[in-house]
Amino acid sequence: MTHALARGAAAMMTMMAVATAAPALADSPEPLYDLVDASAQRLQTADAVAANKWITGGPITDPARVKVVLDAVSRDAESRGVATDYVTTIFTNQINATEAIEYARFAGWKFDPAGAPTTAPDLASSRAVIDGLNREMVEQLAAQGPLLHSPGCGAALDATKSTVAAQRQFDDLYRRALDAATRSYCSS
Repeated sequence: MTHALARGAAAMMTMMAVATAAPALADSPEPLYDLVDASAQRLQTADAVAANKWITGGPITDPARVKVVLDAVSRDAESRGVATDYVTTIFTNQINATEAIEYARFAGWKFDPAGAPTTAPDLASSRAVIDGLNREMVEQLAAQGPLLHSPGCGAALDATKSTVAAQRQFDDLYRRALDAATRSYCSS
């Protein structure tokens, strides 16, 4: 049992490292790559955050934190000339997808308590990563605005999600979460 817990802790730390690692295809020809990859990296923080919440008994949903995030991305969007309601919708989807991963992890740990984490990164360090990715996402939403509001967005987004999901070796849960997180990117 101790070996299983050690493996779980090591996997959690690896997940945090993967979530913050530079993308494998930084020079991707796909214009939405940086945006979708930042969203994917943000989703990958869910495992470390869930582990912290599991250990500390913290709630998965945190309305106060959600408000802080949505206020910050709205201010950033406004300063970049991006519609705040558009950005708020995107980040609400992102947060919901992240929480869904956290709920899935909690469910798994309830079914298999021996597989539950016993260590986790501090929540503040995970939030610092998340905040950086939020800024990157808003920057990319501004930079890719013309494509995101064009008829070609859907095809470009689908191709980019496939590339990112494959590179990050996403399982079905993470692929569904990426679909949910990005569902409002295309506005045309």
